Amino acid sequence: MIVSKLRPLVVSSVLRTLSYGDGVSILPRQLHRVESHRSNSSAALVGRDFLSLKHLSTNEIEQLLWTAADLKSRIKDKKEVFQPLLGKSLGMIFEKRSTRTRLSTETGFALLGGHPSFLTTSDIHLGVNESLRDTAKVLSGFCDIVLARVYKHSDLEQLSEHGTIPIVNGLSDLYHPLQILADFLTLQEHFGSLKRLKIAWVGDGNNNVTHSFLMGAPKLGMHLRIASPSGYEPDKSVMNEALQLAAKHGTEIHQMNDPMAAVHRADVIVTDTMISMGKEDEKNKRLKDFQGYQVNEKVCG
Repeated sequence: MIVSKLRPLVVSSVLRTLSYGDGVSILPRQLHRVESHRSNSSAALVGRDFLSLKHLSTNEIEQLLWTAADLKSRIKDKKEVFQPLLGKSLGMIFEKRSTRTRLSTETGFALLGGHPSFLTTSDIHLGVNESLRDTAKVLSGFCDIVLARVYKHSDLEQLSEHGTIPIVNGLSDLYHPLQILADFLTLQEHFGSLKRLKIAWVGDGNNNVTHSFLMGAPKLGMHLRIASPSGYEPDKSVMNEALQLAAKHGTEIHQMNDPMAAVHRADVIVTDTMISMGKEDEKNKRLKDFQGYQVNEKVCG
């Protein structure tokens, strides 16, 4: 199986689970009839930020995936009207534009009864016209939750530090957790279980998607092989933390330069764009450096 930026509607799962009213979980009664660890995990997530999968336990990630699958079945398949976020407001900060993230976020939040407010760089300038501290306070006064796509992960951390509402990472230079949750849900639907799957990553290892895979795959029992050109390996601190997670959860992570070795007997091959947003000035160099790292018939043969 090949995964390349697959996006099931997983955003609404995160937004619903993190949202709260009067300090009380708004999860419906039905969800509290699942096994106890899932109930405890959902309660533990209420009101928290979601900046990276590194901050979530195995049970908490599984809870988000279960909730996403449940919402997809009830709303998309059964056409059920379910609006637990009625009266809630979502602030959407998009320093980096994205068709899929905007549509999935606005659609998901609206389907659950909430009101999304889209803010571009024309509407909000993080740390320019006012400090991030002041922006966080303003957002906390008007919104119940914020999803932000930013250039710098440190901006999300500052919004989290100074705000009083949950901050969700819609993308940063370091992590892209919503994308990986969407990929995990797709794999779970296809294979039935994520445990013991062998994932091969081919391409840029030093990007937000790879880093999110490294923070999530070990916790769910998946093995990961990353093939990248020299100079495009994952961030060392992220890799070191991922190796510790792999040792803790009994999984394997291997980093290499040979894409054919990475995909050998893999269950899933994953890739991403060679030229991420903000890297356009490196286009010619990257196209040259990533020769042989395309997911094509040769690699999949």
